[in-house]
Amino acid sequence: MHDISTEYKENFEGKPPRLSQVEMTELVLPNDTNLLGNLLGGRLMHWIDIAGAMAASRHSNRIVATVALDSLDFRHPARMGELVMLKAKLTWVGRTSMEVKVSAYAENLKTGNVILTNQAYITFVALDSEGKPAPVPPLILETEEEKREFEEAEERRAERLKRRAKG
Repeated sequence: MHDISTEYKENFEGKPPRLSQVEMTELVLPNDTNLLGNLLGGRLMHWIDIAGAMAASRHSNRIVATVALDSLDFRHPARMGELVMLKAKLTWVGRTSMEVKVSAYAENLKTGNVILTNQAYITFVALDSEGKPAPVPPLILETEEEKREFEEAEERRAERLKRRAKG
C-alpha cells in the first residue's frame, strides 16, 4: 500500500470513490465518426479525459492536469447515432496524484442494447493556484472491489515509475 504521512492524513478528510464519481453521456454524431460510421478514437479519448478530470477535480476540489494514460482498451466500436456513457471513478490516490478508471459504454437507441466498449486508467495531478502540485484528500475504500482496484493501481503506478526511470 502507498505510504501517506500522518500529517497528511490529519490535515485532510478522506473521501470514498462514490462521492466523486462522474457519469456523462454523449451522442455520437456524424462529425464524431470515421468513414465507417464508427466513433473516432481521438474523440473518445477526449471524452474519457474530460470525465476522468471531472472525477479527479471533484475528489480534490482543485484543477487537475492529466499526467499519464496507462491503458486504453478498444473492445468494441461505438457507432453513429448511439449514446456513449462514460463512468469515471477514482481507484487510487497518492499525495498529489490520483488514478481514475473510466469505462465507456455504447447504447443502441433502437434496440436498447448496452455494451462495454472501452476502459481507460488515467493519472491526474491536483494543482494549486500557481499551477504547482497540491496535496489531495486520501481515498476511503469502502468495498472489496475498491480495495482490489487500489492494489492494482499501485502495481500500475510501480510499472509506470519503473518505465520512467529507464527512460
